[in-house]
Amino acid sequence: MRGGPLRLVEEAGRRGQGTVVRLGLGPFRPLLVTHPDHLQHVLRDGAENYVRGAAMWDALGRLTGQGIAGEGPGWLASRDTLRKGMSGGCLQRTGEGIAASVEQAVQELAGRAHRQPVDAVVEMTRLVHRVINPVFFGSRISAAQCDRLGQEVTTALGSLLWRMAMPFVPNRVPMPGDRAFLQATRTVNRMLLPVIDRARRQGGDGADLLSGLLRARDCDGRPLSDEHVGQDVVALFVAGSESSALTLTWAWTMLARHPAVAARVRQEADQVLAGGPPRPEHVRQLVFTGQVMAEVMRLYSMAWAVPRVARQDDMVGRVPVPAGTTLVISPYLTHRLAEFWPEPLRFDPGRFGKKAVRERHSLAYLPFGDGAHQCVGQAFFVMESVLVLAAVLSRYDVHVSGSPRPRLAVALPPRSPVGLTLTPRRR
Repeated sequence: MRGGPLRLVEEAGRRGQGTVVRLGLGPFRPLLVTHPDHLQHVLRDGAENYVRGAAMWDALGRLTGQGIAGEGPGWLASRDTLRKGMSGGCLQRTGEGIAASVEQAVQELAGRAHRQPVDAVVEMTRLVHRVINPVFFGSRISAAQCDRLGQEVTTALGSLLWRMAMPFVPNRVPMPGDRAFLQATRTVNRMLLPVIDRARRQGGDGADLLSGLLRARDCDGRPLSDEHVGQDVVALFVAGSESSALTLTWAWTMLARHPAVAARVRQEADQVLAGGPPRPEHVRQLVFTGQVMAEVMRLYSMAWAVPRVARQDDMVGRVPVPAGTTLVISPYLTHRLAEFWPEPLRFDPGRFGKKAVRERHSLAYLPFGDGAHQCVGQAFFVMESVLVLAAVLSRYDVHVSGSPRPRLAVALPPRSPVGLTLTPRRR
């Protein structure tokens, strides 16, 4: 079909309009679940029956392990630790450092993007790394090492696409991407394991996530292994690096397409920041900027498809779900249901005013997932992204070149490069 795999996904959503439909993907025939009422059943009311375990998770588990990206006791130990480390209370304590990292990263970006366009995905990835390094590692690694680690994780993740698409092929049978995956994961381990070992020997009560994982205990009261901790760090990179960078890239793209919205974000940034650097308390005051980011995440949901497997026979709506059936939850399609989002393809941050949010089904919007496996980094990303937009637009005019469409991968990268140029504003 013209438009590639993404067009197929969008067409399936249009045909179904919230009904449970069977997808015909060769031998793989999962049920597509998009309506908020059905999501309520799968993710909340009957969550114990719908577990990770489909092709995507099996392949991803080779990279991210069975901690925060898995199921069972290992997942529980990781989830509780990371949820605590990224809670609102913890972010209040680390907020000054996050805001300072955003300020420094924006200044570095402006220096590179001043005279000629730079690649938005590359630069947003670099910016995100500057912010997450102290949060994840307590700055135990250099900026260059953080960039290298992110590159290797991205390479390993991208090389799993064939394994995800063809789960019936045994791991012993070579497939495209296998060599790149092995090389990337070896490099990741060579970089991470010595850092984890040093941090464990040094001890300490740091507020960074690595310190928290090293203090954590499993269900038997034992410390998490170095391998478990390393795989959780990789999982954090998957969720907090590439996805964050791509979402920020789409934010700049949408602001360029909607100059009136960009002008309103700039006006709010001028009023709140008042010419100074971003501070953590500004996040609550940058109300419209937060609505803009919410609307970007509605249209460009990085976790565009999330599988679950039924453990026992069930019904979703009026559709029988035999045990072993794979269900595909698609926030990307849920966010385009006209029943909940009038003119769903229109960019409108006003959808996230308080009254509109109260009146909408709570599961009509789930860019961070929902239920027990909801992304633990939601509050962190909101703080990071809102402060980045405000810090940039309060001081620079932003020019975006290119008008890309997204393509399907593990996330939703742009099909073509997005150029970014920053020019100091005339006051």
